[in-house]
Amino acid sequence: MTVSALPGSQTSPPSSPAPSRRSRRELNRPAAFVALALIFVLFMAASSAPTPLYVVYQQQWHFSASTLTTVFAVYVLGLIAALLVLGTLSDHLGRRPVLMAALALEATSMALFLAADSVALLLTARLLQGIATGAAMTALGAALADLNPSHAPHRAGLVTGAAPTFGLGLGALGCGILVEYGPQPTRLVYVLLLAGFVLAAAAAAALPETSLRRPGAARSLQPRLAVAPHLRSDLLRLVPILVASWALGGLYLSLGPSVAVGLFGLSSHVVGGLVVTLLTVPACLTAIALRGWTVSRNLAFGAGLLLAGTVVALTGVEEDSLLTAALGTVVAGVGFGAASLASFGTLARIAAPAERGALLSVAFVISYLSFSVPAVAAGVAATHTGLHETSVAYAGTVAFLAALALLAQWLHSRSSSDRETCPQT
Repeated sequence: MTVSALPGSQTSPPSSPAPSRRSRRELNRPAAFVALALIFVLFMAASSAPTPLYVVYQQQWHFSASTLTTVFAVYVLGLIAALLVLGTLSDHLGRRPVLMAALALEATSMALFLAADSVALLLTARLLQGIATGAAMTALGAALADLNPSHAPHRAGLVTGAAPTFGLGLGALGCGILVEYGPQPTRLVYVLLLAGFVLAAAAAAALPETSLRRPGAARSLQPRLAVAPHLRSDLLRLVPILVASWALGGLYLSLGPSVAVGLFGLSSHVVGGLVVTLLTVPACLTAIALRGWTVSRNLAFGAGLLLAGTVVALTGVEEDSLLTAALGTVVAGVGFGAASLASFGTLARIAAPAERGALLSVAFVISYLSFSVPAVAAGVAATHTGLHETSVAYAGTVAFLAALALLAQWLHSRSSSDRETCPQT
């Protein structure tokens, strides 16, 4: 897997992009870049759209919290599989064919969501959506890097870093509003998303191809996970903050709406979407605002606010204070954004170009496993011990990991000179 195929990567455009054939009408490079950015946001918005609906499905089909989090986790497993297997496919077949296939698969998953009348069909739709999103992220990241304007060399990295969190928040809040105030709460959002993906496919068909076909497509499908020995200590130093931040995101996207309903008595589906937005939008804005900070400063800042925000949110749960819990979520979201920016900025900086793909693929696998596995465990625990106890234990674990990350950063800064004097973007 190459670094250009991963979200958050900041590779420069290829030195000799493939010449576009003019036998069809194509978008110019600036318009194509904007179209890719919007398609990226659309994919991520679709991935979080089911979050406010989980409570609705649970009420209609009477399944447990553990089943709910399994529906959530199967999406992430599909996404991880796609990242590992399809990560470099667009380097061989071209960006546009892979993106078109991902859009077709995503549209299929939207149709399955529309027809869903059971947990089995819901699981199938989420799995296909995860595979489609993983395949799209690789092609979109590479195409954005290919089309990155020379006068703004960091724009592709900024888009691929900010689009996921912005899209997640937009999808959750938008779906919450539609579920609360629109007709057919389990159908309307998917009709709109399906229409959006049809339009996205039309835009993708007009994209210029920026990558020459080359042999080795079949060999590229073999998943590889490897980290060069001299990079392992740096990766291990980042594991606590990666696990803490992404585990927190998994909690909010899987059980967040259930916590709002079960612990705070908020029946509005808008609140269910807002729970996710309060975490992801601050994360997105923070990644944009702090892109000029050094990695070490962002790591310390992110770990500290992730710890503080989680503790404040936990206090809100314990004291039944919605305002305190919301404030803690926003603070944790800022920490999440700074931590993600610093973590992947570090990994991109310490590795040579030939090592970045493998290193970042391992980091993303760690991140998405942290995103899904603890959430599934929390769903099982909530079924047996209750939502309140599970939320407290989960948040306490995240706070401990954030404290461990803060300690790791402090020890590293003491044991070595500050090697991170350049901005990350």
